[in-house]
Amino acid sequence: MIKLERNLAERGTWVRGWLRETAGGLPATYWYLWTGLLINRVGAFAMLFLSLYLTGSRGASEGLAGLVVGAYGAGGAIGVLLGGVLADGWGRRATLVWSHLAAAVGMLVLAFTDDLATIAVLAALIGVMHSMPGPAFVAAIIDVVPEERRSRAFNLQFWAFNLGMAAASFLAGLLAETSFLALFLVDAGATLATTVLIAWKVPETLRRTTDRRTAHSRAVAGAAAARRPGLVTALTDRTFMVFVGLTFVLAVLTTQTSTIMPLAMRADGLSATSYGIVVALGGGLIVLGQLFVPRLIDGYRKHLVLSASTALLALGFGALALADHLPVYLAASVVWTVGSMLAAPPNAEINAELAPAVLRARYQSVFYLTFPAAAFVAPALGGVSLQHLGDWHWVIVGGLGLAAALGHLLAGPPRERRVAILATSTPPAANAVVSTAGAAGD
Repeated sequence: MIKLERNLAERGTWVRGWLRETAGGLPATYWYLWTGLLINRVGAFAMLFLSLYLTGSRGASEGLAGLVVGAYGAGGAIGVLLGGVLADGWGRRATLVWSHLAAAVGMLVLAFTDDLATIAVLAALIGVMHSMPGPAFVAAIIDVVPEERRSRAFNLQFWAFNLGMAAASFLAGLLAETSFLALFLVDAGATLATTVLIAWKVPETLRRTTDRRTAHSRAVAGAAAARRPGLVTALTDRTFMVFVGLTFVLAVLTTQTSTIMPLAMRADGLSATSYGIVVALGGGLIVLGQLFVPRLIDGYRKHLVLSASTALLALGFGALALADHLPVYLAASVVWTVGSMLAAPPNAEINAELAPAVLRARYQSVFYLTFPAAAFVAPALGGVSLQHLGDWHWVIVGGLGLAAALGHLLAGPPRERRVAILATSTPPAANAVVSTAGAAGD
């Protein structure tokens, strides 16, 4: 009995220590942002099933559905840049509140629209509003989280995103069988709930100061960029843009899940519920395992982790060339999900390391541009590719991913040297936590 009590006490101590290491030391503002993201993701049904909605309920062809979904991605490309500029100038909080509110209104209008041309315009506008919060969310997290805790914070952010997506995919797979209208209404409601939470609990985290890191970063980015600080600084920062390009390939791979894979599964005679199960499996794996990823990758150089993770994504999606039945889709989903899990913390951490403090949201916006850009390229080209090449589409996707894995191996060492230079030029005050953010206990 005494031995059993001792074992239980030791396990309790281990669990408490693991929780402190995984989630301790993060400020209260971070947790409000985290909760808002989770609420929003749980209700994020509609755009995930947009291609099936267009082909099943609105009579669109696969090619036309791909173009409409691509319009959503094109709008997102504009929105992510706009969101970065506004978050650095107008403020993180205002950008988050108004973009979420506009997205909720847009989703309600889309729910009751029948005309395909109007749907395409609304999809583009909603793409703008859905992408605007991204840079502000991450910039606010970097503002309030101490540098030594950011890897954990980004890991928890990715975990919350996928926890919400797992719940959303499972519920949406069931709802889509009976009512696409419900998908749009629930999405709008969840977005509105996020708006209220941020407006109520999240303070402004933007600090309007200049530090030595900013000046040095501009010098590294180039003299021309230093004369015109802003988006041009990020866009002419060669080290940063190589990283962005490799992230774009990763985004093209992951976007296959919500754009091309549902069409491929339907062509194989699988239902919307089957698609929801595949997506929910990936989200479930992340929910169960993501919190252990930091311990798994600690001690490994970031570019090696990103190379391995991108290779797993390539192998997972490439394997869909052989998929005809649900078990094969599920097995491939496990492979690419592990790749996504490993990539999340180092990807976000590198992005934060390369960004000057006063251009934080703008750098985030250029980085986040990869995702709406992929949301345009993947369906616009992928729909045509799947229609004319069939399973060879997945072979091409896999080859693209393996090329990006090699790119990480080549680009990693010079990027690490750049980060080391930035670290030596950063005064301690540059990484101070915003005093108004509040703090959560360990």
